[in-house]
Amino acid sequence: MSQRDTLVHLFAGGCGGTVGAILTCPLEVVKTRLQSSSVTLYISEVHLNTVNGASVNRVTRVSPGPLHCLKAIYFAAYSNCKEKLNNIFSPDSTQVHMISAGVAGFTAITTTNPIWLVKTRLQLDARNRGEKRMSAFECVRKVYRSDGIKGFYRGMSASYAGISETVIHFVIYESIKRKILEYKTGSAMDNEDESAKEASDFVGMMMAAATSKTCATSIAYPHEVVRTRLREEGTKYRSFFQTLSLLVREEGYGSLYRGLTTHLIRQIPNTAIMMSTYEVVVYLLDG
Repeated sequence: MSQRDTLVHLFAGGCGGTVGAILTCPLEVVKTRLQSSSVTLYISEVHLNTVNGASVNRVTRVSPGPLHCLKAIYFAAYSNCKEKLNNIFSPDSTQVHMISAGVAGFTAITTTNPIWLVKTRLQLDARNRGEKRMSAFECVRKVYRSDGIKGFYRGMSASYAGISETVIHFVIYESIKRKILEYKTGSAMDNEDESAKEASDFVGMMMAAATSKTCATSIAYPHEVVRTRLREEGTKYRSFFQTLSLLVREEGYGSLYRGLTTHLIRQIPNTAIMMSTYEVVVYLLDG
């Protein structure tokens, strides 16, 4: 039964991650570009070419693809850890949610960091119109030639720092979800209202996910910028704290929140769609 539950959460997480990614992927590219150190140079080039009467056309299309299904690893780790910790601590307590989110974040980051590094490099690959775009295979080969295996794990320290965002997100999400379920249990409703109640539950989960993600992202966002800088090609950034201090010294505190608005515009609907899809799939498969 435990193995079946793991498969259910893997499948549900994959569905949620894929649906959310497909609907919000273009904003992910914009956010990464804004976080990058090359955005200042890019703006200067646009201004220069406009003055000279030339046009600048740079469009990067990044398909969500099956790699976004790897978010399923997170959901499976989170649900399994929560199930085990419920037997140790008070069931569904704040401690359970915090530890489960932390373990799940650590597992997912360690497993998938090379993939997200390649994704970031591809999103930052800016070439003139007509030039052939770098493929994922070419990117992997280039990273390996330049830095070896350790090159695929650049930015991992910033990702580990980002576990705080995951913990905050899931603690708030589970708290709101619990309140919704308590309200649902305490409300005496007729059977004919059951369908409306199910619909309201679905909307409630979306609102809980959107609220919790907004709070978590706003608090922990600087790690996103640091991670993108660490993953840039031929970068001067070497470690988490060195990058953090260098950003503040050279570009000011505002640089730590570059791309936040775009990130929130993408992340809020993405998280709402992903979490609600996940909950619905688990509900349907367990039902």
